Amino acid sequence: MEEIKKKVEEIINKVKNDGDFANKFKDDPVKAVEGVVGMDLPDDQINNIVDMVKAKVNFDNNGIIGKITGLFNK
Repeated sequence: MEEIKKKVEEIINKVKNDGDFANKFKDDPVKAVEGVVGMDLPDDQINNIVDMVKAKVNFDNNGIIGKITGLFNK
C-alpha cells in the first residue's frame, strides 16, 4: 500500500509539473497511470489510483490544465 501512495504522489507531481503528461492524463488517465506505475495492476487498482489523482488535481479551466493551456494561448 505504501508503494501505491508513493506512485500516487509521483503521478500528482507529474500532472502538476509536466504539461504533456497532464494532457495525457486528462485524455487517457488509465494509460497514463500505467506508464508511470510500470507494472500490470488490476483494473480496480488502476482506477483507484486515477480517482485519487483526480481528487487532488483540478482539471477544469481554473485548474492545472486551464493554467497550462492559458500559458500557450498568450
